[in-house]
Formats: sequence, structure tokens, C-alpha cells
Amino acid sequence: MTIMVDTGAWYALADTSDVNHQRAKAFYQQVAGDISLVTTDAVMTETWLLLTAKLGRTAALAFWQTLRGAGIRVVCLIENDLEAAWHIANSYADQSFSFTDCTTFSIMERLRVSDVFTFDLHFLVYRYGIRRQKSFACMP
Repeated sequence: MTIMVDTGAWYALADTSDVNHQRAKAFYQQVAGDISLVTTDAVMTETWLLLTAKLGRTAALAFWQTLRGAGIRVVCLIENDLEAAWHIANSYADQSFSFTDCTTFSIMERLRVSDVFTFDLHFLVYRYGIRRQKSFACMP
């Protein structure tokens, strides 16, 4: 089993005042080391910028060190992911999916990862597969 980790989860882990901090911490401690966690380069960038803006550079560096120390795989965007993300953004014109959302959805589809550690409700809205019958399982 592999779980994609989204920006909101990384942020909640880092910010002890975040409303989701305790849930994020408990879930991370439960799965870390037992289940393969992955993230994307876009999520990493978005998280770095958010942490730097809200908590400072030291928090952003600690986040990066967590990824390195825990051996969390950072999946990089490829051209096909960008093309798929473009189609996602245009197919869901009524949604406010971010660039990172769209590229994460496309990478999850490519890697066949259906579980995501997130607090972002967009992962519940997005549907994929033939006739868009599949959805992601959001955790915790």
C-alpha cells in the first residue's frame, strides 16, 4: 500500500496550532515506517512556500529534513502528468482545483495510488477512471 501525502497534511504536522495537527500527528505516527508514503515535487514546493510564509525558513528546512530522513519518495512531474493535469483543470472548470491539486491527481492516477493523507476536500470531489466512477480515499 502507498499513500500520497498532500500539502495540508504536511502543514498540519508542522504547525502545532493547526486545527488538524493532532489528527495528522496521530495518523502519521500510525503509518510512518509501515506504509510507503510518497509526495510530489509540486506538493513539496507548495509546502515549502506555505511553511516559509507562515512559520519561517527553519520550519521549511525541518519539513525537508523530514522527507529526507524518513525516506519519503518525491515523485517528479513528467510531461504526461502536465498534459493530464491540464485536462483535469479544464474538465472541472466549476472547481477551484489548484495546479498542485491537478498535478497530484494526475500522478496518483499514473502510479495507481488511491489513498491520500490530506485535509483538502478537493480530493473527495475529483473522480477518475472510465465514466469517472473512481474516487480517492482520504485519510485520516
